[in-house]
Amino acid sequence: MPDDRPILLWFRRDLRLSDHPALDRAASSGRPVIPVFIHDEVVEGYKAAPKWRLGLGVGHFADRLAGIGSRLILRRGEALGVLQQLIEDTGAATVWWTRAYDPASIRRDEEVKSTLTGQGIEAASIPGHLLFEPWTVETKQGGFYKVYTPYMRAVWDRDVAPTLTAPSELRAPAQWPDSDTLDDWRMGAAMDRGADIVRAFVNVGEEAAQTRLAGFARNDIADYDDARDIPGQDGTSNLSENLTYGEISVRACYHAGMRALDDGKPGARTWVQELIWREFAYHLLFHTPRLVSDNWREDWDAFPWNEDERLAEVKAWKQGRTGIRFVDAAMREMYVTGRMHNRARMIVASYLTKHLMCHWKIGMHWFEECLIDWDPASNAMGWQWSAGSGPDATPYFRVFNPVSQLDKFDKDRAYVNRWIAEGQDDPHPDALKYFDAIPRHWHMSPDDDYPEPIVSHEDGRERALATYKNRDF
Repeated sequence: MPDDRPILLWFRRDLRLSDHPALDRAASSGRPVIPVFIHDEVVEGYKAAPKWRLGLGVGHFADRLAGIGSRLILRRGEALGVLQQLIEDTGAATVWWTRAYDPASIRRDEEVKSTLTGQGIEAASIPGHLLFEPWTVETKQGGFYKVYTPYMRAVWDRDVAPTLTAPSELRAPAQWPDSDTLDDWRMGAAMDRGADIVRAFVNVGEEAAQTRLAGFARNDIADYDDARDIPGQDGTSNLSENLTYGEISVRACYHAGMRALDDGKPGARTWVQELIWREFAYHLLFHTPRLVSDNWREDWDAFPWNEDERLAEVKAWKQGRTGIRFVDAAMREMYVTGRMHNRARMIVASYLTKHLMCHWKIGMHWFEECLIDWDPASNAMGWQWSAGSGPDATPYFRVFNPVSQLDKFDKDRAYVNRWIAEGQDDPHPDALKYFDAIPRHWHMSPDDDYPEPIVSHEDGRERALATYKNRDF
């Protein structure tokens, strides 16, 4: 007799119907499928902006499932206990989920798999978040890659399977289990009044992501190589938000990029390389989990970074009040939109870790609080790369000049004028939104004087280089 017991399909950061290997396998089985999202111990640890944005994605995905005659069952609690209760409630014999690679998720998933398997339940993680599983890419010596460019070359010509179509329906169980109500979880509580501001810049859901990818591949990818560095223009795909929550697959993005490259659009090569940069971040995170918690280069453990977040310089950095316009514009962009241009991310990270000599963890945690496209691997690797403690093939003593970078990449000051209101007779509306999004206790106003630099580029660079020179790397 064929097994007709339900499959629990546990969704996490994979909120889509198309090109979803676990969903495709469940739909193809012919068995009843019960989609589940759990506000578990990992989700509980998410900070304000990511948790709020995840909640928006979950709500939208529930509507998508309803559109094919299914439901998304919501439960809150530790993942293992919730799944065991659902198995008891539904008679399910199988639990499948998309594989994750960050340390917290791996700990959770290993406990779930070992316990349920020991109880006679089929429990399996299925690929779907990456192009290449981290353990399948090895150097000629058999180890993992520690530098991006050799990694990129190693995977560039690898075959990537075609995307999977979305199921038109899922077989429902004879009886649906009870479900929580999403609003009761209050996933946006920590956003406070900022949620109303950021909401206007959010692009939620699979359909919106696919539309965004199609438009980018059609109109903008050809010029991506140059346009991606200009923060004052819309020259990127803006898909990081959707990739973060799995509202579009990296495989769909990869194939769109390769088609554009075949069509003679030169910027597509650089864009695909950025997708591979994301792969590299997960490759490192899997093989060296300390990437999210400790210096990737262990010889940096004695480096004398400031770790006190109460310092006035740290507060000024967080508030976009350093007096360095590129840095301040970027920090304000993040507070209003929940995102930050990639060129700007490098500038603000370099300024914090090198000009201000503050620990990269301060910046990493603040981004985790504020970014709607927060990704555990990319965020950690980006901060360590910028600080010098990470996998950067360029010498650690590179210090970005935020003044010359502004002159090079924001010549007409479109970016800083959009985000900094102080000193302008007619500020851009987005610059004013910053003051509606920030905590009231910051007591900031567009009528304030714009500050002098708390640390100039020259002084900050000189101090950083002197510190580097006086220690043995």
